[in-house]
Amino acid sequence: MHVVRAPFSARAWRELGYVLTSLPVAVVVFSTLVTLVATSAGLLVTFVGVPLLAVTLLCARAFGAMERARARVLLGLDVPAPGPVRTPRGKGGPAARTVAVLKDGASWRHVLYGLVHFPWAVFSFSAGLALWSAGWGMLTYPLWSWSLPEPGTQLGDNAAGEPIYVDSPPELAAFSAVGALIVLLVPWWLRALTAVDRFLVAGLLGPTRLVERVW
Repeated sequence: MHVVRAPFSARAWRELGYVLTSLPVAVVVFSTLVTLVATSAGLLVTFVGVPLLAVTLLCARAFGAMERARARVLLGLDVPAPGPVRTPRGKGGPAARTVAVLKDGASWRHVLYGLVHFPWAVFSFSAGLALWSAGWGMLTYPLWSWSLPEPGTQLGDNAAGEPIYVDSPPELAAFSAVGALIVLLVPWWLRALTAVDRFLVAGLLGPTRLVERVW
């Protein structure tokens, strides 16, 4: 990827879109799964807890399908779905299907993804948006600095405690140059952030060569 064209490439914008949509998606998935798991655990002493836990695992699988689709569209990562939940031969009743869901390792990995992805989504959203906003804001600062109250943006204080402002033409040029450098680095920063997402999606939401069942 050419360095100058990288910030304007389709890949960079798709990865930015993935990072920005990760947080709202993760909030919904995390809050739903935590609520269902906690409720199921509290009701395990009754006949409701076990079926509700099975429903929770099926919900996690549905969320996983959504996440695989999002990764396929925005990251170009095509992760096949894990195998379906298998019930023992000759046993197709509700109880057998519930037990099969509870023993399905892929379903539990989907729950783990929902729990692990949330803190990572918070970090990647904040880190990605902060660097992207800082780069473009600094690069274009000379174009909109006139809208700020005089004397301009304060960078900090000098040794004497006096404020340092970006207001002179040389300072504006230097400020914008730093922003341009950040803009050029953002695509690789986004690629590094989404590399973790690729690992999580492929490792937890796809099929595995290991035994599909917990026990």
